[in-house]
Amino acid sequence: MKMKDTHTHRSGCPINLGLEVFGDKWSLLVVRDMMFAGKRHFREFLASDEGISSNILADRLAKLVEAGVLTRAGDPEHKLKAIYSLTEKGIELLPIIAEISRWSRKYEPVDPVLARTGEARDRMGPDANQQQMAALRRLHLGATDQAPV
Repeated sequence: MKMKDTHTHRSGCPINLGLEVFGDKWSLLVVRDMMFAGKRHFREFLASDEGISSNILADRLAKLVEAGVLTRAGDPEHKLKAIYSLTEKGIELLPIIAEISRWSRKYEPVDPVLARTGEARDRMGPDANQQQMAALRRLHLGATDQAPV
């Protein structure tokens, strides 16, 4: 049974509902940086090539935490820093991001160096997404096996 959401949505369309969570470019780029660049701290996200401003980054991180895509905790190694982690909900965005990459590599003028991650994933075969998701579960959720959490 689905719990009633107190947030007002534009519509109940499944595509709309997904886009309300991850449909702006900054949110997906934050998730991308966590998945493929290992970024976990605010300053690391600020250093991304796309040049997100600190106020927009703070807003998107808060929205992703509120939506259950990320968690935020104190960093045990740096008392003044927060560390962000992907939740299962966030990890399950990997196939979507991988498909956006595949589409862009087919139709857009991508940087060949930046396209290598997606090309390597494609060479890994049909289980590539599941393998990467299992690695993310170990890193972000502390999972000890490759079965979905």
